[in-house]
Amino acid sequence: MSTNTKVYLRRSASEPEPATNDVEKEKMEVASELGSPTLNDENTGFFERGFKTMLSIRKSKRKNEKEQEGTGTWRRRLLSFQFPKNSEENRIEILDGLEEIVDKTETEPTEGKPLSVMEINELIQKKQLLEAFASIKYMEDETIAERDADKYKDNPQEFFRKTKDVNLLYSSITSMIQSIVVGTLEHHTVEESTLTSVVTLIAREEAAHPNTGNAADLGADLLGAPRKWREEWREAVNEGTRKRVLSIPMASKEEEKAWLDLHLSFLQKYLLEDLLKIKSSVKKCYPEEYRVCEVYVEAFHNAIASHLQDLSQRPLEFNELYSLLDWVANTYHSELFLGHADLKPEVQTKNLSLLLTTADWDRLNDDYITSVKGKIKSYFGNILTLEVTERWEKEVPPEVKDNLYQSSLSFDIQTIIGEHMKLSEAISKKLKTKTLELCMAELREFIPRFGEEFLEWNAVHDSPMFAPYFAAYINSFHDLLSGLEKVFKVNTEELQKILAALTKNFRNVFLNKLRTKTQPLLKKILTKDWILAREKPNSLAVAVSQFSEHLQHTRQPLGQELLCHVHKYVVREYIAQIIKPKKKMNGEKRQQAKEKINLEAKILNNALIDHGSDSSWLLPAISHIANIIGEKRKDRIKEYVKELTEDYPDIRKEHIMAILTVRGLGFTSRRMIFQQGFHRALESSDSEDGNTLFAEIDVPATINCF
Repeated sequence: MSTNTKVYLRRSASEPEPATNDVEKEKMEVASELGSPTLNDENTGFFERGFKTMLSIRKSKRKNEKEQEGTGTWRRRLLSFQFPKNSEENRIEILDGLEEIVDKTETEPTEGKPLSVMEINELIQKKQLLEAFASIKYMEDETIAERDADKYKDNPQEFFRKTKDVNLLYSSITSMIQSIVVGTLEHHTVEESTLTSVVTLIAREEAAHPNTGNAADLGADLLGAPRKWREEWREAVNEGTRKRVLSIPMASKEEEKAWLDLHLSFLQKYLLEDLLKIKSSVKKCYPEEYRVCEVYVEAFHNAIASHLQDLSQRPLEFNELYSLLDWVANTYHSELFLGHADLKPEVQTKNLSLLLTTADWDRLNDDYITSVKGKIKSYFGNILTLEVTERWEKEVPPEVKDNLYQSSLSFDIQTIIGEHMKLSEAISKKLKTKTLELCMAELREFIPRFGEEFLEWNAVHDSPMFAPYFAAYINSFHDLLSGLEKVFKVNTEELQKILAALTKNFRNVFLNKLRTKTQPLLKKILTKDWILAREKPNSLAVAVSQFSEHLQHTRQPLGQELLCHVHKYVVREYIAQIIKPKKKMNGEKRQQAKEKINLEAKILNNALIDHGSDSSWLLPAISHIANIIGEKRKDRIKEYVKELTEDYPDIRKEHIMAILTVRGLGFTSRRMIFQQGFHRALESSDSEDGNTLFAEIDVPATINCF
């Protein structure tokens, strides 16, 4: 290495002191004045003697300048690195070090041998960055001076070589700065002295290479150009946080089912520890202007955001989607992480951008809703499966509580909806609303499907448990709608229509079963020759009571409404049997038939009224008919017919003719009774209260012919 490329450093007894800018400049000026470009190694002694002589002259000149200007231009530039007031201790410590360096440089002679590029690089690798920078800066200044003096006019290769050496050494320092800053997060302890030296180094570089903003003054060789190490520091912070986030343990789904929960827990735990370390140990190594906590928080935020975006692109299941959304919405800004009490007031999150973009957040919400829909459908399907396997197939009777048949349907469904509502509400109100909407949509599908499955099972098994199951399920579905209105504030109008249709289907099946059970009894009771009937008067009432008593365990007013349907059905079927053609009877037998019909009607009506039917309007129907059948006088028959038509406006001519036929009246008598004014009322009257009875009774074909 030639004399022109050697670096001359003074060394103290304990630690090398870096050369200052003015000293380096003076050395360059001395070398220029003594004709240093032409010197070789043999003239080293002469060079050193000349250097000391000129240095003495320069020091004398500088002494005069100091008397006029105070600390001097070079000192002011070197110490122009400012610290905020609240970093006073740090400022004093660094300034004291710089003062000591300046004083030693100005008062001590330069001794020692020059350093090679390799030796300077060794200093860098040993993290002796201040000494290395002083050496590189001297090389840079020397090369610039020689370039400006056209020394390399005939030897450009030499200039390129020296320029390359300078740039490579600066790059080496840049890499070391990056390594030190990145490594801050990789170790449990903080090398405070190393970080402090990095801050001092950046300050010296900025002072040595002021950014004039005039790129034309700088050559393409980058000599004298600002190295922008403060920007490199910030990039190193970003890279360090990125590496730190990616280093957080994350198991595969195959290794651990709750892999995402664990990973997010580790992410919160380890990064909180990092932020606490930055606040307590790292921050004090930097001047306030670096805004260390703010920079690190922002860097961590960006690194986490990028990491979560990558995670969100994976095919996530329901639990994983919820964990991710919940962590972003709740954990991230909570006291468990960025809102931790020990991070205040340095860590502020109000100015941070969204952790997930709006598009990513909406996509995750949509995926979550889709997943919830699948879960709800699956839960409802499981409810139905359990009913089939644990109740229907085993014919387990429903429980009775508060005199009502009980089913767990309402509780199970409300629990499922409530749990998912609670989960989604913790993330956002919008997600809560969407979750409730999809639950209602699934419920609108589930109730009819449940009814179809139940009726199909009944059709196959014809189980005696149909009636209690029917009552229990109707109770439960009505409880469900009431709970949805009160707890979840849901408009159940559409569900009420669905439940009404389901109840009607169940009721029709129930009545068909009742018909199947009562038809044989009716035929035995109301034979063509009533007097020969062997059935007891209360046999029909007993049969109806045994079947309809389940309706007593149905929630009111529905149970009463269903019982009224049963009451009406039994009376209607009884009348239908009465008006069927019978053998002609004499007066005595007609009287016996009247008494028999009235007795059975009384027993039947009383039984149904006792069970809870409020259909008292049905009571006179059979009595009117019995009176017509047992009456001898035709004028009295007319009165009974009139009473019948007044009580039951929906009765038609065919019904009256059928009743009169059973009474044994001939065609002429029947026609005369009907024509004496009753036909006008019958053809114009309608039931004012909406109750109909005879309109639902078919008249035998033999009667219709009249």
